[in-house]
Amino acid sequence: MSLARRIVSEGLGTAFLLAVVVGSGIMAERLAGGNVAVALLANAIATGAGLVALILMFGTISGAHFNPVVTLSEAWQKNMPRSEVLPYLAVQLAGAFAGVAAAHLMFDVPVFIASEHVRSGPAQWWSEFVATFGLIAVIIGCSRSRPGVTPFAVAAYITAAYWFTASTSFANPAVTLARSATNTFAGIRPFDAPGFIAAQLLGAAAATLLFCWLYPAPPADATVAGTVAPSDFAPSGKPERDMPAPTRPGSSHG
Repeated sequence: MSLARRIVSEGLGTAFLLAVVVGSGIMAERLAGGNVAVALLANAIATGAGLVALILMFGTISGAHFNPVVTLSEAWQKNMPRSEVLPYLAVQLAGAFAGVAAAHLMFDVPVFIASEHVRSGPAQWWSEFVATFGLIAVIIGCSRSRPGVTPFAVAAYITAAYWFTASTSFANPAVTLARSATNTFAGIRPFDAPGFIAAQLLGAAAATLLFCWLYPAPPADATVAGTVAPSDFAPSGKPERDMPAPTRPGSSHG
Protein backbone atom coordinates (compact mmCIF):
# COMPACT_ATOMS: atom_id res chain seq x y z
CA MET A 1 0.00 0.00 0.00
CA SER A 2 1.47 3.36 -1.02
CA LEU A 3 2.29 6.01 1.58
CA ALA A 4 -0.12 8.42 -0.14
CA ARG A 5 -3.01 6.01 0.36
CA ARG A 6 -2.09 5.39 3.99
CA ILE A 7 -1.85 9.11 4.69
CA VAL A 8 -5.22 9.85 3.08
CA SER A 9 -6.71 6.94 5.03
CA GLU A 10 -5.38 8.30 8.34
CA GLY A 11 -6.57 11.83 7.65
CA LEU A 12 -10.03 10.81 6.50
CA GLY A 13 -10.48 8.32 9.33
CA THR A 14 -9.44 10.84 11.97
CA ALA A 15 -11.75 13.46 10.47
CA PHE A 16 -14.69 11.05 10.61
CA LEU A 17 -13.79 10.11 14.19
CA LEU A 18 -13.93 13.73 15.32
CA ALA A 19 -17.13 14.33 13.36
CA VAL A 20 -18.66 11.41 15.27
CA VAL A 21 -17.37 12.54 18.67
CA VAL A 22 -18.29 16.21 18.33
CA GLY A 23 -21.42 15.77 16.23
CA SER A 24 -22.92 13.17 18.55
CA GLY A 25 -21.99 15.35 21.51
CA ILE A 26 -23.90 18.30 20.05
CA MET A 27 -26.91 16.17 19.15
CA ALA A 28 -26.91 14.47 22.55
CA GLU A 29 -26.72 17.75 24.43
CA ARG A 30 -29.59 19.22 22.40
CA LEU A 31 -31.86 16.21 22.86
CA ALA A 32 -31.03 15.30 26.48
CA GLY A 33 -32.95 18.22 27.99
CA GLY A 34 -30.17 19.06 30.41
CA ASN A 35 -29.60 15.47 31.56
CA VAL A 36 -25.83 15.15 31.37
CA ALA A 37 -25.87 11.40 32.02
CA VAL A 38 -28.13 10.77 29.03
CA ALA A 39 -26.01 13.05 26.86
CA LEU A 40 -22.81 11.24 27.87
CA LEU A 41 -24.39 7.85 27.26
CA ALA A 42 -25.47 8.84 23.75
CA ASN A 43 -22.05 10.35 23.01
CA ALA A 44 -20.26 7.21 24.25
CA ILE A 45 -22.43 4.79 22.25
CA ALA A 46 -22.08 6.81 19.06
CA THR A 47 -18.31 7.07 19.49
CA GLY A 48 -17.89 3.34 20.10
CA ALA A 49 -20.09 2.37 17.16
CA GLY A 50 -18.36 4.83 14.86
CA LEU A 51 -14.94 3.63 15.97
CA VAL A 52 -15.69 0.01 15.06
CA ALA A 53 -16.85 1.04 11.60
CA LEU A 54 -13.86 3.32 10.98
CA ILE A 55 -11.24 0.79 12.13
CA LEU A 56 -12.81 -1.91 9.96
CA MET A 57 -12.97 0.47 7.02
CA PHE A 58 -9.46 1.92 7.18
CA GLY A 59 -7.52 -0.69 9.17
CA THR A 60 -6.24 -2.65 6.19
CA ILE A 61 -4.96 0.53 4.52
CA SER A 62 -3.20 2.58 7.20
CA GLY A 63 -3.66 0.53 10.36
CA ALA A 64 -6.41 2.95 11.44
CA HIS A 65 -4.35 4.63 14.16
CA PHE A 66 -6.29 7.94 14.18
CA ASN A 67 -4.17 8.79 17.21
CA PRO A 68 -0.59 10.09 17.60
CA VAL A 69 0.14 7.92 20.64
CA VAL A 70 -0.88 4.80 18.70
CA THR A 71 1.45 5.82 15.87
CA LEU A 72 4.32 6.49 18.28
CA SER A 73 3.73 3.14 19.99
CA GLU A 74 3.67 1.32 16.65
CA ALA A 75 6.91 2.99 15.58
CA TRP A 76 8.49 2.10 18.94
CA GLN A 77 7.56 -1.54 18.28
CA LYS A 78 9.05 -1.26 14.78
CA ASN A 79 5.70 -2.03 13.20
CA MET A 80 6.07 0.94 10.85
CA PRO A 81 8.99 2.93 9.40
CA ARG A 82 10.04 5.86 11.57
CA SER A 83 10.14 8.02 8.43
CA GLU A 84 6.35 7.76 8.28
CA VAL A 85 5.71 8.93 11.85
CA LEU A 86 5.71 12.68 11.16
CA PRO A 87 3.43 12.40 8.09
CA TYR A 88 1.01 10.30 10.16
CA LEU A 89 1.03 12.79 13.05
CA ALA A 90 0.54 15.76 10.74
CA VAL A 91 -2.40 14.26 8.88
CA GLN A 92 -4.03 13.04 12.11
CA LEU A 93 -3.93 16.56 13.50
CA ALA A 94 -5.22 18.12 10.28
CA GLY A 95 -7.94 15.49 10.01
CA ALA A 96 -9.02 16.05 13.61
CA PHE A 97 -9.60 19.76 13.05
CA ALA A 98 -11.35 19.03 9.76
CA GLY A 99 -13.68 16.66 11.60
CA VAL A 100 -14.56 19.33 14.17
CA ALA A 101 -15.28 21.80 11.36
CA ALA A 102 -17.48 19.25 9.59
CA ALA A 103 -19.51 18.58 12.75
CA HIS A 104 -19.94 22.29 13.44
CA LEU A 105 -21.16 22.96 9.90
CA MET A 106 -23.74 20.16 10.22
CA PHE A 107 -25.17 21.75 13.35
CA ASP A 108 -24.88 25.40 12.30
CA VAL A 109 -22.12 26.16 14.82
CA PRO A 110 -19.16 28.48 14.07
CA VAL A 111 -16.45 26.46 12.32
CA PHE A 112 -13.98 26.89 15.18
CA ILE A 113 -14.56 28.42 18.60
CA ALA A 114 -12.36 28.05 21.68
CA SER A 115 -13.86 25.77 24.30
CA GLU A 116 -14.73 27.03 27.78
CA HIS A 117 -15.20 23.52 29.19
CA VAL A 118 -12.86 23.21 32.20
CA ARG A 119 -11.02 19.88 32.40
CA SER A 120 -8.05 20.25 34.72
CA GLY A 121 -6.48 18.93 37.90
CA PRO A 122 -4.71 15.77 39.10
CA ALA A 123 -7.83 13.57 38.86
CA GLN A 124 -8.34 14.53 35.22
CA TRP A 125 -4.66 13.99 34.35
CA TRP A 126 -4.57 10.64 36.11
CA SER A 127 -7.75 9.67 34.26
CA GLU A 128 -6.07 10.43 30.94
CA PHE A 129 -3.01 8.40 31.93
CA VAL A 130 -5.23 5.43 32.80
CA ALA A 131 -7.41 5.83 29.70
CA THR A 132 -4.44 5.96 27.34
CA PHE A 133 -2.58 3.17 29.14
CA GLY A 134 -5.61 0.96 28.72
CA LEU A 135 -6.09 1.85 25.06
CA ILE A 136 -2.51 0.94 24.13
CA ALA A 137 -2.73 -2.19 26.29
CA VAL A 138 -5.84 -3.34 24.43
CA ILE A 139 -4.24 -2.68 21.05
CA ILE A 140 -1.00 -4.52 21.82
CA GLY A 141 -2.62 -7.37 23.72
CA CYS A 142 -5.30 -8.08 21.15
CA SER A 143 -3.21 -7.46 18.03
CA ARG A 144 -0.56 -9.91 19.27
CA SER A 145 -3.00 -12.61 20.38
CA ARG A 146 -6.27 -12.34 18.43
CA PRO A 147 -6.00 -9.51 15.87
CA GLY A 148 -9.39 -10.15 14.31
CA VAL A 149 -11.23 -8.87 17.40
CA THR A 150 -9.06 -5.79 17.94
CA PRO A 151 -11.44 -3.26 16.31
CA PHE A 152 -14.27 -4.41 18.56
CA ALA A 153 -12.08 -4.53 21.66
CA VAL A 154 -10.78 -1.01 21.07
CA ALA A 155 -14.27 0.39 20.54
CA ALA A 156 -15.63 -1.45 23.59
CA TYR A 157 -12.81 -0.12 25.74
CA ILE A 158 -13.31 3.49 24.62
CA THR A 159 -17.07 3.23 25.22
CA ALA A 160 -16.42 1.94 28.73
CA ALA A 161 -13.70 4.51 29.41
CA TYR A 162 -16.16 7.34 28.71
CA TRP A 163 -17.79 6.21 31.94
CA PHE A 164 -15.08 4.89 34.22
CA THR A 165 -12.69 7.87 33.83
CA ALA A 166 -13.31 11.35 35.21
CA SER A 167 -12.01 12.89 31.98
CA THR A 168 -14.37 10.84 29.73
CA SER A 169 -11.33 9.31 28.03
CA PHE A 170 -9.87 11.55 25.37
CA ALA A 171 -6.77 9.26 25.19
CA ASN A 172 -5.61 10.98 21.99
CA PRO A 173 -3.48 14.14 21.57
CA ALA A 174 -4.96 15.02 18.16
CA VAL A 175 -8.47 14.63 19.51
CA THR A 176 -7.57 16.73 22.56
CA LEU A 177 -6.22 19.62 20.48
CA ALA A 178 -9.15 19.54 18.06
CA ARG A 179 -11.71 19.40 20.85
CA SER A 180 -10.21 22.59 22.28
CA ALA A 181 -11.70 24.27 19.18
CA THR A 182 -15.30 23.30 19.97
CA ASN A 183 -17.26 25.07 22.69
CA THR A 184 -19.75 22.23 22.92
CA PHE A 185 -20.41 19.17 25.10
CA ALA A 186 -17.22 17.50 23.82
CA GLY A 187 -14.89 20.48 24.31
CA ILE A 188 -11.86 21.16 26.48
CA ARG A 189 -10.32 24.55 27.28
CA PRO A 190 -7.16 25.15 25.22
CA PHE A 191 -5.38 25.95 28.50
CA ASP A 192 -6.18 22.44 29.79
CA ALA A 193 -5.04 20.54 26.68
CA PRO A 194 -1.28 20.36 27.49
CA GLY A 195 -1.93 18.56 30.80
CA PHE A 196 -4.07 15.99 29.03
CA ILE A 197 -1.49 15.44 26.29
CA ALA A 198 1.37 14.98 28.76
CA ALA A 199 -0.64 12.37 30.67
CA GLN A 200 -1.57 10.60 27.43
CA LEU A 201 2.06 10.37 26.30
CA LEU A 202 3.14 8.97 29.66
CA GLY A 203 0.31 6.44 29.69
CA ALA A 204 1.12 5.27 26.16
CA ALA A 205 4.82 4.89 26.96
CA ALA A 206 4.13 2.90 30.14
CA ALA A 207 1.66 0.59 28.36
CA THR A 208 4.00 0.00 25.42
CA LEU A 209 6.83 -1.00 27.74
CA LEU A 210 4.72 -3.31 29.89
CA PHE A 211 2.61 -4.97 27.22
CA CYS A 212 5.47 -5.55 24.82
CA TRP A 213 6.99 -7.50 27.71
CA LEU A 214 3.76 -9.34 28.49
CA TYR A 215 3.21 -10.13 24.81
CA PRO A 216 6.70 -10.60 23.33
CA ALA A 217 6.82 -10.23 19.56
CA PRO A 218 7.74 -13.62 18.07
CA PRO A 219 9.96 -14.05 15.02
CA ALA A 220 8.19 -13.25 11.76
CA ASP A 221 8.50 -16.84 10.53
CA ALA A 222 6.91 -18.22 13.69
CA THR A 223 3.59 -16.38 13.46
CA VAL A 224 0.51 -15.99 11.35
CA ALA A 225 -0.47 -12.32 10.84
CA GLY A 226 1.33 -11.24 13.99
CA THR A 227 -0.18 -13.73 16.43
CA VAL A 228 2.00 -15.05 19.24
CA ALA A 229 3.95 -18.18 18.33
CA PRO A 230 2.51 -21.39 19.85
CA SER A 231 5.93 -22.10 21.39
CA ASP A 232 5.52 -19.05 23.63
CA PHE A 233 2.73 -20.88 25.46
CA ALA A 234 4.29 -24.37 25.39
CA PRO A 235 4.74 -25.98 28.84
CA SER A 236 8.37 -26.32 29.89
CA GLY A 237 9.98 -29.25 28.13
CA LYS A 238 7.06 -29.83 25.74
CA PRO A 239 8.15 -29.64 22.11
CA GLU A 240 6.53 -27.06 19.89
CA ARG A 241 5.35 -29.72 17.42
CA ASP A 242 2.90 -31.00 20.05
CA MET A 243 1.17 -27.63 20.30
CA PRO A 244 -1.95 -26.95 18.19
CA ALA A 245 -1.53 -24.93 15.03
CA PRO A 246 -2.49 -21.27 15.30
CA THR A 247 -5.87 -20.20 14.02
CA ARG A 248 -5.71 -17.76 11.13
CA PRO A 249 -7.15 -14.46 12.35
CA GLY A 250 -9.38 -12.12 10.44
CA SER A 251 -8.13 -8.58 9.96
CA SER A 252 -5.21 -6.57 11.30
CA HIS A 253 -5.54 -4.29 14.30
CA GLY A 254 -6.49 -0.62 14.37
